Amino acid sequence: TDIKLNAGVTVAFDLVLRQRAELLRALCCGGSSEGLESVLDLLLSWGMLFWEDYQNVLVPCRGLCANTRVLLDLVYTKGDETCRLLLAAFKQVLPEAQRAGLSFGNCCTADLENIRDDTKELHGTAIQTLQTDRPDLVRRLRDHIEGALEVLLHTGSFTPSDCDEVQLPVYTPSQQVTNHTLRPDHPSPSNQECLSYQKKLRSTVSAQSHFLRTYGGTSSLSLEDIYTEGQLELAQGGSEAQPQTGALGLEDVVGLVGTLNQEADTVLVSGDAGSGKSTLLQRLHLLWARGVALHDFFLLFSFSCRRLSSEQRELSLRELLFLHCCWPDGDQDRIFQFILDHPHLILFTFDGLDELMQSFSDSEQRHCCPTQCAPVPTLLFNLLQGSLMKGVRKVVTSRPEAVGPTLKRYLRKEVLLKGFSPGGIDCFVRKYHRDPTVATRVLECLRSNTALLGLCHIPVFCWIVSKCYKELLGCGEGEGSPKTITDVYLMILQHFFQRRASQRNTMGIGWVQEHQDTALHLGQLAMEGLGASCYIFTGTELQKCGVTEEDICMGFLIRSKDLSSSTNCKHYEFLHITMQCFFAALYIVLNNNSDRSTIPKLFQPQNRQQQPGFHRACLGHCLTQQEGALKEANKAAETPNLQITATFVSGLLAQRHRSLLLLSCPGPTLDRKSKQVVTCLSKGMQKHFKSIPRPVEGEKKSMHAMPGFVWLIKCIHEMQDSRIARDAMAKLEVEHLKLTYCNIGPGECTALAYVLQHLRNPVGLQLDYNYVGDVGVEQLLPCLHVCHSVYLRHNNISDEGIRKLIEKGIQCERFQKIALFNNKLTDACTECFAHLLKMKQNFLSLRLGNNNITAAGAGQLAEGLRFNRSLQFLGLWGNKIGDKGAEAIANALKDSQTLVWLSLVDNGVGNAGACALAPLIKNSTLEELWLTKNCITRTGVECLILALESNTSVKAVWLKGNELSPEEVEEMTQREPRFTF
Repeated sequence: TDIKLNAGVTVAFDLVLRQRAELLRALCCGGSSEGLESVLDLLLSWGMLFWEDYQNVLVPCRGLCANTRVLLDLVYTKGDETCRLLLAAFKQVLPEAQRAGLSFGNCCTADLENIRDDTKELHGTAIQTLQTDRPDLVRRLRDHIEGALEVLLHTGSFTPSDCDEVQLPVYTPSQQVTNHTLRPDHPSPSNQECLSYQKKLRSTVSAQSHFLRTYGGTSSLSLEDIYTEGQLELAQGGSEAQPQTGALGLEDVVGLVGTLNQEADTVLVSGDAGSGKSTLLQRLHLLWARGVALHDFFLLFSFSCRRLSSEQRELSLRELLFLHCCWPDGDQDRIFQFILDHPHLILFTFDGLDELMQSFSDSEQRHCCPTQCAPVPTLLFNLLQGSLMKGVRKVVTSRPEAVGPTLKRYLRKEVLLKGFSPGGIDCFVRKYHRDPTVATRVLECLRSNTALLGLCHIPVFCWIVSKCYKELLGCGEGEGSPKTITDVYLMILQHFFQRRASQRNTMGIGWVQEHQDTALHLGQLAMEGLGASCYIFTGTELQKCGVTEEDICMGFLIRSKDLSSSTNCKHYEFLHITMQCFFAALYIVLNNNSDRSTIPKLFQPQNRQQQPGFHRACLGHCLTQQEGALKEANKAAETPNLQITATFVSGLLAQRHRSLLLLSCPGPTLDRKSKQVVTCLSKGMQKHFKSIPRPVEGEKKSMHAMPGFVWLIKCIHEMQDSRIARDAMAKLEVEHLKLTYCNIGPGECTALAYVLQHLRNPVGLQLDYNYVGDVGVEQLLPCLHVCHSVYLRHNNISDEGIRKLIEKGIQCERFQKIALFNNKLTDACTECFAHLLKMKQNFLSLRLGNNNITAAGAGQLAEGLRFNRSLQFLGLWGNKIGDKGAEAIANALKDSQTLVWLSLVDNGVGNAGACALAPLIKNSTLEELWLTKNCITRTGVECLILALESNTSVKAVWLKGNELSPEEVEEMTQREPRFTF
């Protein structure tokens, strides 16, 4: 079923296949594995094998002949070039007597020198040098092992146990104890079966995790070299347990912090496509395999839901673990019994729950027998729900939309992965580019293009920008620079096409037309896959869509290692799910024979949710030859992936890309499709506007936007046409736009500002509980002039973001209110707010609760309060201003004729602060004073009582949680009924 290569290039294929028995005999006849190891060293150094391949071939407990057979099988599946270099390696390693009778084809020394030179040019890190120079290093170090180990031990790079592992082929019992950390309930040294299985499992997991597996493996990027921490936060409901900054560590994912349901075992890590979920799991796997983290778990089993979706057999839990993860060499019964007896020592990880073809419901068949066979989705649901293997900790990754309320009931906690911080972007780019000069240029380019910088908080975009740095730097600034997601993916499309073209000639302005066939072949494959929720393709499926070997060599499709190694035919997948969506969009735009209903149905998510056969209606019509190719096992196309596709369609049909596509698609066709998109976006927005309820009497008319609204906004931004944005906002008549918990990051802020700046009337913009950050704040500035209020609670914003916001806000006449509860603000921001209060005498509300403002910051803020004549609401809840800060605030506000509400809750305010507030109460228009959870005693309350005697405008003073006895509380309540305890 594999794609056949031209007959002219199958010489090495044929030689390896025809001489299989002779090659096996030549390498194994001496009984020593040294020949096999030398061949592997050469293939590894030439870049024909990954480290994972190396470890999968050279398994110590397997016989020499068996290992050699695995190598021959592996090389044959990798293609003719790898077969040619295998023969070259045999020719170089085998003694002359063992080479007799073997044919090595046309491999020559010059070719090998070229490969060696090319490989050295590509690799610059120490770990890559170890790989490329491996054969030479082995030869030089062979007689100097002890000296090398002494140096490594002396510098702290190796431990004594590491030295033992290198020098001793067989461990003594004492060394076994030294090399295994034995924890309570872990297997004892006498349970050798479990210890041996753990060692093999660690080796397997380490090999799978050593190199970055996402984005097509990205050649041979070491995970250790490139891994950059993403921003982790607890989902709604677990925020009280996490630090104020919202920062969680990697091990906190499986730790106790944020636990909501003690009885549940499943932890959900959710994040958008490309946010780094798979890489995070891979990092956890690698740390466990090396024994440096997750010490509470003796065994770790990792699963790919993409691979599990391809599993058609019914399996028992035992078969699922051993077939999909690691096959035991010893007594399987004893190992499996240990797993059953010690569930709390076992960790399962499931990557990509959103890629399963089946969603979960309470009607799912209950299954609790670990030895009874069942369909894989049934096993998975019962594992996550806890009916099967209760007590085993499970970590699942998924996009947020894919996890419904049925499964959420069984979650121990949910952790949100929110991509890179600005510092994370800097770190990733510098790790990717070892040349500091190049890294600095890329970062300077990003800082000058804040829209692109906003996109780069998503790791997959950051990777694309880093990989395509030459194209990025060649764009310059202005209109030609990337601004949208579509721009970024066109850049990587150009990068891969340019890489192939450079081998023949340079690309012209019509580079899309030059590679139109490839785009259409891969686009059709992508469309069929999205329609069937299929992400792994066989060679037969590629042939059906016309995908050629040359198309594969472009680099957008890569071998699926999980399936290709366990089946007889090759399997392929796109570099990333977003790449599959992009090619599907390309197909919709470039295919002149697509059905006219394709685009309208792509933009109607409500139809997709209601119609199980939607994928046939939307995708089947534009693929005239694929009727019946969509798999009946899947009930509905995945809305998130189709929304991403629709976003790319919008971007590709933007006027700015018209000249690029005109050579590949007639102008009238592009115009028709563009008008269809504009119509769909307009209808979608109108539907949201019509759903706005009438306001309750006395309240403002508000709209609580749903995630679908944000998606439509992003599509409008992709088109980069201000007329479309203006028309979309023409009929939005609300005073308050609520976008809380809508998963809005810097990229979404760019789109929101682009569209909302065309609002006709001022609006209150509420973005609480998202991940706007400093970069997102900067992206919102273009629409600040139409906002009378901005609410940014819990958004990971620092002083730098606020500095830019205030700088712009002072210039905006309508801007009157801001709320910044639970961000990362310090005293450094208070000078900016003081300046704002001095300059804007129409500013009404400032809420800065739960930040890190101290007495010094309160003093700075007081400087602005003293000159302001308009402020009505001031909230400093949950800071650390103490008595000194309270005194500064009170003194600044004592003559205020506008303040009606003041909160100093949980600020360490004592009697001195309470007494300082007395003049404020006497002389102001204050109506509510919040002093809950402070250190005020009877003395301070007495001062407040005296002040209240001369002020009837105060309606309530909140004093719950201060240092008063029950008797004092009772007495004070009777003396002053406006006190609330």
